[in-house]
Amino acid sequence: MSETTARKPQEGQSGAVRLTKSVAIVSLIVLAGSYVINAMDRQVFSVLVPHIREEFGFSLGQGGLLATIFTLGIGLAGVPTGYLLDRLSRKAVMLLGIVIYSAFTVLTAVSVGFFDMFAYRALSGVGEAMQNAALFSAVGAYFFANRALALGSLNFAYGLGSFFGPLLGANMTTATGEWRTPFWVYGAIGFGFALLILVAIKKTFTEQRDGGPGEATPRSYDHVPAALLNKNIVLLAVTAVVVGLAMYGYLGLYPTYLQEELGLSTGDAGLAVSMFGIGALAGLPAGWLGDRLNQRTVMIVALLAGSVVGYLLFNGPTTAGWQIFLSFAEGAIASGFLFVNIYSSMQRAVRPIMIGRASGLYVASFYVPAAIAGYLFSALVESTGWGGAGLWQLAVLPLAGVVALLFVDVSQFSNARRVEVH
Repeated sequence: MSETTARKPQEGQSGAVRLTKSVAIVSLIVLAGSYVINAMDRQVFSVLVPHIREEFGFSLGQGGLLATIFTLGIGLAGVPTGYLLDRLSRKAVMLLGIVIYSAFTVLTAVSVGFFDMFAYRALSGVGEAMQNAALFSAVGAYFFANRALALGSLNFAYGLGSFFGPLLGANMTTATGEWRTPFWVYGAIGFGFALLILVAIKKTFTEQRDGGPGEATPRSYDHVPAALLNKNIVLLAVTAVVVGLAMYGYLGLYPTYLQEELGLSTGDAGLAVSMFGIGALAGLPAGWLGDRLNQRTVMIVALLAGSVVGYLLFNGPTTAGWQIFLSFAEGAIASGFLFVNIYSSMQRAVRPIMIGRASGLYVASFYVPAAIAGYLFSALVESTGWGGAGLWQLAVLPLAGVVALLFVDVSQFSNARRVEVH
């Protein structure tokens, strides 16, 4: 066989020509920009819940459910999207996802009651799941050698959206006297990004299937379990469930707690919630540490710190300044350190050919439980008060994730051995 004869790429080997470093970075920035809008769409609803409840007469439980029900759409679409990524291009799945969640974001603004708003919020999550799994698979595969740092850059983008989404949404609502305005604006920007990605992003970036950048020789992944549902990925999925329940319990009703329990203004509540997004910018250093230290240890320390912060959010200082700081700390821990490192660990817990399915499984594990997080938190508030809800869902529950992580074997991660095949 001649040297120019086409050959199917081996597992872990590149199947496409690499882009120049500058083009790859620009591509990453554009895709990260689209994820900023994804986060803005997600996070703006919770700060508008008091206005929506006032207009429609929804109960606290209904408001909490609507604030987090989009995660049900994300979670239920996660695994099917993982398998869809094995059959369609990541770029196509990404574009379809952006169009779907942008359309249902716009439709949220024309809701007439609880049930259609419930449907629009849930279906927007389906689109967000498709973009999330395709985006994180593409970036994780292209920047394999620094996977956690690369995913951290996406979480940095999520942090920007989480900061600006509620803050700008609250300001737009105050300026126009209309809670629907942010949904119109964010939906339109989402459609704009879909067009930009269609025209500007090459499949050479999104469809990479290999190991590290510039690798011409395959590496051995014999130390990584061959099955998708191996011990490590199951334990990491359990940890993702725990973090999803805790994080979205906080996100769903925290603005309501600030305004109705602590008496903060809409602007102060929006700023406090937005500081969660600033904390999420810690995804970059968190990813850098996850690439260089024992990733299991990084996650365990983050969970323990998160338990303390979660308790203080609803049982500690009640002034705006302290709440802003605690919300920032919650974002840094839950979104920055835990989301990034659990996601990248689940990709590392399988062989490269299953990255798409591992990403879909993470999305399902994290977001399906998150769908009931707001409702669960509201039920705990009614039975134990705000402080009791914070204790059980944000302080005690994360300890279950610590127990699960104690049994994770990082020596079976794909980056544990860098042995070339000869």
